[in-house]
Amino acid sequence: MTSFVRLGITSALALMAAAFAWALIAFARADLFSAVLGGLFLLFAAQALFTAILDAHKERQFAEDMDQLRAANLSIRSELEDAREKMTDVSLALAKKTELQEKKMVGELQIIEGLIREFAGSIANRAKRESPQSAVEPNRTPAVRSNGLADPVMLEMIRRSLEENRVDLYLQPVVSLPQRKVRFYEALSRLRSDDGTVIMPAQYIKVAAPAGLMSVVDNLLLFRCVQVVRRLTQKQREIGVFCNISGHTLADTEFFPQFLDFMHHNRDLAGQIVFEFDQASVLSARASEEANLRYLSGLGFRLSMDQVKKLDLDFAKLKRLGFSFLKVRAETLISGMKSAQAAVAAEDLKDLLARNGINLIAERIEEEKSVVQLLDFQVDFGQGYLFGEPRPIRDMAEAHDPRAKDTANVQILSSGLVRRLAG
Repeated sequence: MTSFVRLGITSALALMAAAFAWALIAFARADLFSAVLGGLFLLFAAQALFTAILDAHKERQFAEDMDQLRAANLSIRSELEDAREKMTDVSLALAKKTELQEKKMVGELQIIEGLIREFAGSIANRAKRESPQSAVEPNRTPAVRSNGLADPVMLEMIRRSLEENRVDLYLQPVVSLPQRKVRFYEALSRLRSDDGTVIMPAQYIKVAAPAGLMSVVDNLLLFRCVQVVRRLTQKQREIGVFCNISGHTLADTEFFPQFLDFMHHNRDLAGQIVFEFDQASVLSARASEEANLRYLSGLGFRLSMDQVKKLDLDFAKLKRLGFSFLKVRAETLISGMKSAQAAVAAEDLKDLLARNGINLIAERIEEEKSVVQLLDFQVDFGQGYLFGEPRPIRDMAEAHDPRAKDTANVQILSSGLVRRLAG
């Protein structure tokens, strides 16, 4: 209580005492007028006392309110400090995670550097044994002999492309329907000859496979897929990449266990990488190869089947093997279900797949009218030149990250694959 309020109360009490005494004296003297006047003064003093007491109560209430405001302010400051500390902890955790990822990439690159040195030494030794006649003639068109054996010119061109790392990674978008939002990219490999001519998979696979070189191609494609996914997902975690693995690689008892071990150490990318196998390879897979597919799925990686020619499939078995996607040509869905031996109509295929947890992707879509027809079949995703043609990864990655070209030509080959490439 302030001195001003205390003074008011004291004054009111003194005035009341004086008025009361005056009224008593006047009443004792039988002076009625003076007694009444003293009573009025007494009432005035009582009112002054009441006002002083009310002021004291208001002052006390104000002080209490101020104390509550101070307490609330302290509480808010404490919460702000806690929030600031939590934000600091989150920032430190993110920085630590980024540092660990960078260290992991550096470690991988150091391993790769050692393997490349071994690879280069093997190539140098082989080059000493080469004769001048073994060089590729730039103007000669590679082909496959009628007896099915690989043309030595094409085989030499493939070896040189792999040795000199002229293996390019292309990405083609896979979009959701009907939104047409890019949800995945399919990774495709292309080889380049000495004169820069692009060698398509249809040309090199039939030559590289008998020579045991498809595992080398898949090895390079796999590692680049991992690098690309790590860069793409730094800003866009919902984007995934389909990575093709040939049936020859699936059956390669030397390479595939190394492949599984490599993916075990990169299983943090399970949500972003989908491994794709062609139908013929999956249907002809032996028990050990099916076990490898289940192991890969057990790591969290989803599987996809492409080059589908027949739809009389055991979808329950595909689900058990870990397949989550089925790619079917648009023309098959529109007019070729009967020739594909499908057990259901195109309108019912999606429901059949959905019961087994498999998404339907229509591929090779080139016209708008095809999209209109495919929407009636409830297709999940679409792929084709209508939505985007395959583009070299250099054009896409370097546009977002100049550092991408630093790792664009990095390759990782096991010693066994190095020996195989060296012939």
